[in-house]
Amino acid sequence: MSMGRTIAVIDDDAAVRDATSRLLRSLGYVATTYASATDFLNSGRVDEFSCALTDVRMPDIDGIELQRRLIAKGHRCPIIFMTAFPEERVRQHALAAGAVGFLTKPCPTQSLIDCIDTALQA
Repeated sequence: MSMGRTIAVIDDDAAVRDATSRLLRSLGYVATTYASATDFLNSGRVDEFSCALTDVRMPDIDGIELQRRLIAKGHRCPIIFMTAFPEERVRQHALAAGAVGFLTKPCPTQSLIDCIDTALQA
């Protein structure tokens, strides 16, 4: 299923980062975590990822702004949003800008897996 694909997990909640990365690793993916969008953008590794899972609400740069910046710089990494605060306006904006998924936390495991499968087929 995974074929060594690398997935970025970007979330300011350490428990979410840890749980999500453990799940991804159990599925055979390489998971790299970031506590903020700024950390991810400054990592110098943005082009190395097959997919990015990001929170919507984060301090400094939120997930929607992260998506905007990645698009503006020509990065084509598929993005899946996860949020505990689903807002229809934000969901529509994210999907219209090309997000592969917009999941509500806590995300059902199979929904997350399905989104990742879709993202990696793009």
